[in-house]
Amino acid sequence: MSKFYNSAEIFAVDVFTDDVMKERIPEEVYRAVHGVEKGESLDRHNADIVANAMKEWAIEKGATHYTHWFQPLTGATAEKHDAFLSRDADGKGINDFSGKELTKGEPDASSFPSGGLRATFEARGYTVWDVTSPAFIRRDGAGAIFCVPTAFCSYTGEALDQKTPLLRSIQAVSDQAVRLLRLFGNTTSKSVLPNVGPEQEYFIVDTEKYLQRKDLIYTGRTLFGAMPPKGQEMDDHYFGVVRERIGSFMKDVNDTLWAMGVPAKTQHNEVAPAQHELANIYESCNVAVDHNHLTMEVLKKVAERHGLHCLLHEKPFAGVNGSGKHNNWSLSTDDGIQLLAPGKTPHENIQFLLVLACVLRAVDLHADLLRESAANVGNEHRLGAAEAPPAIISVFLGEQLNDVIDQLLSTGEATHSIHGSKLMTDVNAVPSFRQDDTDRNRTSPFAYTGNKFEFRMVGSRDSIAECNVVLNTIVAESFSDACDRLEKAEDFNMAVHDLIKEYISKHRRIVFDGNGYSDDWVEEAKRRGLPNLKSMVDAIPALTTEKSVKMFEKFGVFTKVELESRAEIKYENYSKATNIEASTMINIAGKDIIPSVIWYTGSLAKTVNDLRAAGIEPEVQTELLSKCQALLTKAKRALEELTEAENNGKSIDNVKEQAEYFYDVVIPAMDALRAPIDELELIVDRDYWPMPSYGDLLFEV
Repeated sequence: MSKFYNSAEIFAVDVFTDDVMKERIPEEVYRAVHGVEKGESLDRHNADIVANAMKEWAIEKGATHYTHWFQPLTGATAEKHDAFLSRDADGKGINDFSGKELTKGEPDASSFPSGGLRATFEARGYTVWDVTSPAFIRRDGAGAIFCVPTAFCSYTGEALDQKTPLLRSIQAVSDQAVRLLRLFGNTTSKSVLPNVGPEQEYFIVDTEKYLQRKDLIYTGRTLFGAMPPKGQEMDDHYFGVVRERIGSFMKDVNDTLWAMGVPAKTQHNEVAPAQHELANIYESCNVAVDHNHLTMEVLKKVAERHGLHCLLHEKPFAGVNGSGKHNNWSLSTDDGIQLLAPGKTPHENIQFLLVLACVLRAVDLHADLLRESAANVGNEHRLGAAEAPPAIISVFLGEQLNDVIDQLLSTGEATHSIHGSKLMTDVNAVPSFRQDDTDRNRTSPFAYTGNKFEFRMVGSRDSIAECNVVLNTIVAESFSDACDRLEKAEDFNMAVHDLIKEYISKHRRIVFDGNGYSDDWVEEAKRRGLPNLKSMVDAIPALTTEKSVKMFEKFGVFTKVELESRAEIKYENYSKATNIEASTMINIAGKDIIPSVIWYTGSLAKTVNDLRAAGIEPEVQTELLSKCQALLTKAKRALEELTEAENNGKSIDNVKEQAEYFYDVVIPAMDALRAPIDELELIVDRDYWPMPSYGDLLFEV
């Protein structure tokens, strides 16, 4: 690649795009492929033609293997590589890729999380080609691999992945949104798709230092660590000049993503030292989820090439901001109509007001489910910590829309809309401009930002599939309720006006534009009856409530059995992840830190004795020795208590009870061990301390 190039020219060069497909296969076969999106089948003959075209294109690009790329319930992606290489009847090597190999694969399903859907001895599972997400070439140390995005299900048909329910939810919200549009006289739009633009936060540290931290290696976060003299207090890292080494890494990331068709757009330094962000342009929900998985994979792989390590954990360092992922969600028709765009006069845009009212209803009725969709072990340490939204779900609308709904509720109709005024800078060299119609609120979990909602709670290493499954389905339910009522109305205009007012009146409690970090909001939310699910363990039951099961089953997104399996998997994940963290703390404290502190105190004791022998009273050394010894004793006792708590937790059979025990008992025991050890780090000579400090990790990149 030349030193100077046009990024648009390399974009999607390694993607089997719709245009590439159209060029390489007959028109009738092309139509048959797109017929799959409408529920039509793709026969073996046509599948063979598509597979052959893909094979020829992939080989031209240097690919030797293909894989069905899928998203099991591990939080990561999975793949099994097969070579195009085969043999003919004479034993000669040929390249082959059949329609059957394209459309269906059979990875072993027994070792993936299933939550009891599959017994260990029941190994069969299927990967099925997702025609709505383009295949692509991925280039790394394994060479060029042709990747076919697929759904993953069990032998008996249950979803074992993130993609299958996502595709179901996209269909559900599309069907109900089209019903709604028909009521407003729209006869041309055929579908409504959710569009998503994810913003990905991450930390970058030096690989050499990373490899000296067993806690980072095993858990993705530091389990011990005292704050350095400087953290993020000066706000100088945020949007600051990108360091040369990081800039080189970012360029490599962009080149890699662009070639695979991932529209990486915005990059910058984030608030915490060594923290950064990468945001992609909006795409259809399904493709955006696939591309976010690719983004996380590329960040990690490219970092390795640069002698760096990418940390995607939500809270890799205590005391500085953690990392999240903002899921910007909107709805648009296949012919370009934005359902969440208010227009210049929102008070007159009845269709928009009904859509907005439906969203408020959906979020209020299913706040617990939306909170659960962002629950993971790492997010426990981030949500509500003045760096991310609180665990209480609320909706920010802004001044303009709040004024419109105030008018509706107080007088029965809205007659005007507030608009931003002209902002005068009073500097001749800087042009004046019109302000946006409302400010933003970074403390809101679900904020309206112009023509979309920004769900800010998702953890940085989480798939965005889960939150979008929830968003799509709960909004589909509200659209369905609205259509059921309006389709029966004798006077549509009167009925839609009354319904908007009813929805807003009933669900206004979910709207909050103030400071989500304040203690006052916690009390206010309680008075409003809003759920405050502080932990992942508290949130998981939302999956299997009667109202959740009824809704998901109504729209064919999940069965009750699938929901119960996902709840079980989440309880298990919480316990397993916490147990790994506890075991790692026990290992590091018992084998590395406490022995190092003993060595240091031994050196201090020798100094004390030597000085006394010389007739000098070692006041400073004696004070240090006493303080170290007291903290060492405290750490040793805490280590014993954590060891006992962890052992007790591992013996609990019930997954829910085990998760609750780890949350209630093991986590506090971990905190109790960390406290004296972090104090010791500030006292013990760094030559004795067995691992790099926060300062080494955050500032020496």
